[in-house]
Amino acid sequence: MTREPGTPLARPSASLVEAARAEIRNITVEEAVGLLDDPTYQFVDIRDPRELVREGMVPGASKAPRGMLEFWVDPESPYYKASLDDGRTLVLYCGSGWRSALTAKTLQDMGFDTVAHLDGGFTAWKASGQEIAQVER
Repeated sequence: MTREPGTPLARPSASLVEAARAEIRNITVEEAVGLLDDPTYQFVDIRDPRELVREGMVPGASKAPRGMLEFWVDPESPYYKASLDDGRTLVLYCGSGWRSALTAKTLQDMGFDTVAHLDGGFTAWKASGQEIAQVER
């Protein structure tokens, strides 16, 4: 059966995010603030580079675009970056927490057992009045 354009999907994106959030570690902004200086955690911003320039990012976070992260953490990939696979717990975040929830679930499925996501994403971070690091073009 072919789906007609504009008709509801069998599984909408919101339901995928909800299912992912049920299976991953969700960290609140308050918890995240307490982990920023913990050397066993690495914050990873998975937003598009233009979002980083426009809005800034969590101080000390690494940058890994959503479209590349699975390749950057895979030792068998030609794009592997050991800095993202060094044993620290990865705390992923995006704008609203949707992309990071899906990505955290994907990394778990790949075998990462030390991954979490920032609930509410960078929007929640900003709304709570936390420090923001500016990003140059």
